[in-house]
Amino acid sequence: MTTTTRIRSPVAGVDLRFSVVICAYTERRWEDIVGAVASIWAQTRPPVRTILVVDHNPSLLARACAAFPELVVVPNSGRRGLAGGRNTGVSHAIGDVVAFLDDDARARPDWLERLGASYRDPSVVGVGGTVTPVWPGQRPPWLPPEFDWVVGCTFVGMPTAPAPVRNLIGANMSFRREALDAVGGFTDGLGRVGTRPLGCEETELGIRLRQWRTGVQLRYEPAAVVHHRVTSERVTWAYFCSRCYAEGVSKAMVSRLVGARDALETERRYVRSVLPRAMARGLHPRRRDRTLGITSVGAIMAGLMLTTTGYVRGRLAVRWPESGGAA
Repeated sequence: MTTTTRIRSPVAGVDLRFSVVICAYTERRWEDIVGAVASIWAQTRPPVRTILVVDHNPSLLARACAAFPELVVVPNSGRRGLAGGRNTGVSHAIGDVVAFLDDDARARPDWLERLGASYRDPSVVGVGGTVTPVWPGQRPPWLPPEFDWVVGCTFVGMPTAPAPVRNLIGANMSFRREALDAVGGFTDGLGRVGTRPLGCEETELGIRLRQWRTGVQLRYEPAAVVHHRVTSERVTWAYFCSRCYAEGVSKAMVSRLVGARDALETERRYVRSVLPRAMARGLHPRRRDRTLGITSVGAIMAGLMLTTTGYVRGRLAVRWPESGGAA
């Protein structure tokens, strides 16, 4: 694999060294892992190091070590789960910026170069981009685009132009290495473990970064694109319901760690403005497919109710000690 020591963006004039971290946990995603790695090899400005972290799976670790001698392939040295894997990746990273790509996502060739352009502003400590879904066939007609976060993708309500944001989407994000080190990385024990549909470790990290130093910002750059494969299990009503409920529980955990005001800042705007517009669109009297519109509105109402229920349940029942571990 051809490497370069730095990424120089002709747009920004920024000279940076990137490491890329990919976390994997199951051999069932082997073809996805191969595709994710290949997309990094195809970057217009390749990273100085690519780290593949395997989450407590000796068989997958051995297979990856044999298949990718060019990469740094390491086991998750922390607690089982995505947060521990990402922290392990950061510990093996070199350079100025650490970028994260999901094992079932593929980056466009200019991904790192686009991310690098936003770091021309020294106040920017993290940059993320667009995550487009790759559906297993057609998009589910009942799934409102405002709920594409359920499948880990960019959703209606996010900025459509470069803008500061509270947090980045995990499948497509990057951070200055010094900032990650300063705040202690991802909170271990918070977020997804295997197929358990919890999350929000990126939200909690983004909030801690903004609380760490006055004036810092996370930047959303829509032109930095990755394509995220959505499996058939994730386009079912059962997964939608479980993911919405789990999101509420996760937000309750984040609220306990960083405070409800910051934890729910974006969600309040989403509920006040984005969802009402979506429901109005679904119920518009001139809509051609009224049945589908009503179904979409039903999904919005169910998703909001389940997320709220999960949040309330989490606030009442979840114990989150100061040590950061789950009770």
